[in-house]
Amino acid sequence: MITIKTPEEIVKLRTSADILVQTFLTLAPYVQPGITTGKLDEIAEEAILSRGAEPAFKGYRGFPATICASIDNQVVHGIPGDRVLKNGEILSLDIGVFYNGYYSDASRTYPVGDITPEKQVLIDITKQALYRGIKKCRAGNRLSDISHSIQSCVESRGFSPVRDLVGHGIGKSLHEEPQIPNYGQPHQGPKLKAGMVFAIEPMINMGSSAIKVLQDGWTVETKDGLPSAHFEHTVLVTNGKPEILTLGIEGNDP
Repeated sequence: MITIKTPEEIVKLRTSADILVQTFLTLAPYVQPGITTGKLDEIAEEAILSRGAEPAFKGYRGFPATICASIDNQVVHGIPGDRVLKNGEILSLDIGVFYNGYYSDASRTYPVGDITPEKQVLIDITKQALYRGIKKCRAGNRLSDISHSIQSCVESRGFSPVRDLVGHGIGKSLHEEPQIPNYGQPHQGPKLKAGMVFAIEPMINMGSSAIKVLQDGWTVETKDGLPSAHFEHTVLVTNGKPEILTLGIEGNDP
């Protein structure tokens, strides 16, 4: 069942999301060659705790860190550690916040120093796909309209949506119903209603959609070794223009 959030719950979700936005803005300047993903994790955790919130991911199903830090061909769920970022890589940071009983979740992919034009296109198209999907978060649309718009955007450029991982509902739990694939036929599934809150998150591969999980039980990589990008927002479905609760994680979101 997809829950409809009350006005009071939406206020709490906005506050959680605002703390998440501030966390991303704190972290972004540090994404540079030479820093370790473990140091980025420390900075993010301090930013969240200093605002009276909790890291949503730390301890979730045993995950050991505040952020997911996924480099190049790592799709999602990379565990921060002593890995040093290198010029030319891309880094996907996925972060969640728990505050006053409610979760928020967002991700973006950063260039590390100077990247190739091909990687930049991957980042740009993945971000574009996110906003294409968000535009469908209007009351009266069907759930798969989100999925189809993401798939159409990226496949038209020769990229592949990951099919084994999904977006999701969010609120009192980090992962709520429904599951939101990044592919599918339009006009299928439940009808969207104002007050639903979703984490829309295209995970897009430069090559094949095929993925594998590493021995750490968390890190997901592309099977062909080609890069992957990941963008995510927490979004409120409305009767009109969707409200992006995590708007601003890049400082220049549209």
